[in-house]
Amino acid sequence: MISGILMNEKPVSKDEIFKELDEYQAMDCCYSDGRILGSMCTEAHPIAKEAFYKFSDSNLGDPGLFKGTKLIEDEVLKMIGSFLSIENPAGHIVTGGTEANLMAMRAARNIARDKYGIENGEIIVPKSAHFSFNKASDMLNLKLVNADLNEDYTVDSRSVSDLISDNTIAIVGIAGTTELGMIDPIDELSDIALENDIHLHVDAAFGGFSIPFLKEEGYDFPDFDFSLKGVRSITVDPHKMGLAPIPAGGILFKDEIYLKAMNVDSPYLTVKQQSTIVGTRLGATAAATYAVMKHLGREGYRNNAKEALDNAFFLARELENLGYELVVEPKLNIVAFNHPQIKTEELASLLEEKDWKVSCSHCPKAIRIILMNHIKRHHLIELLKDLKEISESV
Repeated sequence: MISGILMNEKPVSKDEIFKELDEYQAMDCCYSDGRILGSMCTEAHPIAKEAFYKFSDSNLGDPGLFKGTKLIEDEVLKMIGSFLSIENPAGHIVTGGTEANLMAMRAARNIARDKYGIENGEIIVPKSAHFSFNKASDMLNLKLVNADLNEDYTVDSRSVSDLISDNTIAIVGIAGTTELGMIDPIDELSDIALENDIHLHVDAAFGGFSIPFLKEEGYDFPDFDFSLKGVRSITVDPHKMGLAPIPAGGILFKDEIYLKAMNVDSPYLTVKQQSTIVGTRLGATAAATYAVMKHLGREGYRNNAKEALDNAFFLARELENLGYELVVEPKLNIVAFNHPQIKTEELASLLEEKDWKVSCSHCPKAIRIILMNHIKRHHLIELLKDLKEISESV
């Protein structure tokens, strides 16, 4: 029986505590069941979990006390930089894409304020951008300006150009949009950013651990990283396609000046200035990311990315064979679709009744399935069987 909410007076045994925890955990969905279809996170690799536990007491917020863990973080950033076209990035391993995007916008705001005296900054983001930029707008007192999308749901670079004002402090492009997995024309945004001396941030939280490796496999993807001169920062999440445990996000900057622009004094710590949003930072995240990246290597990530994309293509073709309509051809391992005669919300409910955990995209409205590491081909065959039954019942 799950205990009440009042704290116990006397100690409780380990067996009793874990019995209760098991009851709580039984309420959670489990990645390994293959029923979670709408999550960009997945089950972490076993070696990453082991490393996470080993470093669970380390605090990167006080790196002078944990010098080895800080060296691990530095190595992780260099490894990520190696497939994002930068040799020595500045940055940190943080809690996820939201914190990384907040840091990028904060750095851009502070530099624009100090360099140009801009006090009422604006950020231009695609209508497809993650909701973390709404948080950044609210928390950093920045005006959020939404750029229009093309027919394929990538950002319209002409719209971005038209929206630039004297108060624009940053432009955002997405490499793997949250809803559809589309890749914005970052090269065009880079040119715009350079012409106007504006910070260009690329949110590659989802695509950062797959696009580079798919390119190595021979797939045709546009450049989106630091190889483009206008790109000044990139968000990339190890806890998505990187197979690291939650929470593991990454923020990489082109230069140390962006971190210095965010520094606040931390006089009672071993390092006297701190640029991250959170103070105490879990070192286990960096260690776990280090372990899984070293263990898989580029070959492992190529294989994972290819398998996920192959599953996306398989699902897309089979859906069309059943009469379902794709929103767009999948670019990454996300498939969005509808049924011509069933409303999206109703289709989602019918799938939920069959114990599939789906999500719906907002723009456009559609069922959204993300082919993460925990979803195998036999899960998709079972899903397609249920979708066929749903379609035949109309």
